[in-house]
Amino acid sequence: MNTKKALTAVAASLGAASLALAAMLPAAQADPTGAPEYRDLAGVGSDTTQDVMNVIANAVTKNGTKILGSYDALPPDGSTTISTKAAADCQNIPRPNGSSAGRDALVASLQAGDGCLQFARSSSSRGTKTNAVPLAYIPFALDGVAFAVNSDGDVPKEMTKAELEAIYKCQNTSVVPVLPQSGSGTRSYWLGRFGITETQITDGTYPCLLPKADGGTGVPYTQEHNGLSLKKNEVQPYSIAVWQAQATAQRADVRGKTVLGVLDGVAPTVINNSYGYTRKVYNLIPVSKADDATSLEHEAFVGPNSLVCQQSAGINIQGFGVIADCGNDTDRG
Repeated sequence: MNTKKALTAVAASLGAASLALAAMLPAAQADPTGAPEYRDLAGVGSDTTQDVMNVIANAVTKNGTKILGSYDALPPDGSTTISTKAAADCQNIPRPNGSSAGRDALVASLQAGDGCLQFARSSSSRGTKTNAVPLAYIPFALDGVAFAVNSDGDVPKEMTKAELEAIYKCQNTSVVPVLPQSGSGTRSYWLGRFGITETQITDGTYPCLLPKADGGTGVPYTQEHNGLSLKKNEVQPYSIAVWQAQATAQRADVRGKTVLGVLDGVAPTVINNSYGYTRKVYNLIPVSKADDATSLEHEAFVGPNSLVCQQSAGINIQGFGVIADCGNDTDRG
């Protein structure tokens, strides 16, 4: 199979659909812009879902007013702080970058009772984690995670799961494994596919995954879904939805020379459930709000008819797949 041709065909077909949808949808923007300056529901977290939630936030209104304010993990302007509400406590908050950082910021806001944050974006599931304030992990779309390589390099563009695992467990030293920044949901998901824990990386079990600067033999961690610095002998995980959104100009294109690899003979298209690594992506809200049918959080996120789940066009235009259990709030902890 010619991977580059396969991905070109995928991008072209998605591009045609994206152009048609784009004419009907508000544009995605980095951080909330326009009125109202401060939205009722402010959220932070995952890089993977920042743009799809920007599209959704720009489309969802109640009584003609936008209610969702989704703040990027890493915006184009490089700003390191956000201001989510008019209150002094909510001004110039350090910008959370990634699923874990977003979740932790939401929990901290809820514990403080400052009203600065109402939801968090996460590209990883709850797993076994229990939060200090119980959260509902509410899925709203389907993504896949592929391996990405430099199109000019010698790293195979078709691999098996076993071959990928050998690279990330430092058994195949001819290919250099790259990981996203700490706290990334994609990083957590990717390591989980190979049964690798952060503790094992820290204690040196897999030295090729710990940067040389930190005592290992690996390369510095990179911002997730950015292939600009990917070298010819390196491989990294990449959200299929984000890669497709970048390829079709629905998101800032930082793919560089990356192409997505074929895994066990299956091409990386997000709607293809036979692809080895698919995942749901989530919005997190406090359980107390999920259980309160009168809350705005419940109206926005809970149930198949929630305001977010009604945005299938926006979900698709950003490369994600629609899921049958959108709005399910049973995963809690």
